[in-house]
Formats: sequence, structure tokens, C-alpha cells
Amino acid sequence: QVQLVESGGGLVQPGGSLRLSCAASGFTLDYYAIGWFRQAPGKEREGVLCISSDGRKYYADSVKGRFTISRDNAKNTVYLQMNSLKPEDTAVYYCAADRSIATMRRGYGMDRWGKGTLVTVSS
Repeated sequence: QVQLVESGGGLVQPGGSLRLSCAASGFTLDYYAIGWFRQAPGKEREGVLCISSDGRKYYADSVKGRFTISRDNAKNTVYLQMNSLKPEDTAVYYCAADRSIATMRRGYGMDRWGKGTLVTVSS
């Protein structure tokens, strides 16, 4: 079964850290760009950051210096390390995969999506 599965979400205090994982099954991530998106209650989905198949990274201004993305092709998994979390980072986080980094940066039309994992930043 072809799917992406996110994990690692939860409740964290402001200033804390979380690491999200996006594990692929049924296909190999090696040749895919992977992106992380989020959607907060009552807001539109927004791109957070993405990584191309050859390792180029692109970040939203709101997370620069706080979030990083990495990929472990051997584990067929991409990670989102989130540091210095703020209440405004609260959202459902989704990962997506597409063969085109241009499509990923555009933010729509990706081939595959996970079902999301909830991150809540609150004291």
C-alpha cells in the first residue's frame, strides 16, 4: 500500500522541541521531493518547508532558524525538527511527496499526502 504516515506530534510547551517523522511505504522516497505543510484551526494550509530529492531545502520565513528538515533514504523517512516552538505553530502537520520540487514549492498538486499529526504548543 502506497502511503505516507506522519508521527511525533503532541503537546509541547512554548520554547520546546518536537521531531516529526514522515515514513513512506509502498514507494521509495529517494527520487521524491518531500514537503511539510500545516493547517491551523480556521486557517488555510501553508507550506512550512521542503527538501528536494538532491537535498536542496526551502523554508517559510516563519520557521527559518527554528525548523529543519532532513531525510534518511535508508529508512525511507523524512524528519521535521522543530525547535523554539511558539503557540502560533499549533496546527495539524502534513507531509507530502512529489517528484517535482517546483510542484512542492507551489504548494498544490502533489502526488501523495499523509493524514497529518497534531502539534499543540501551549503552557
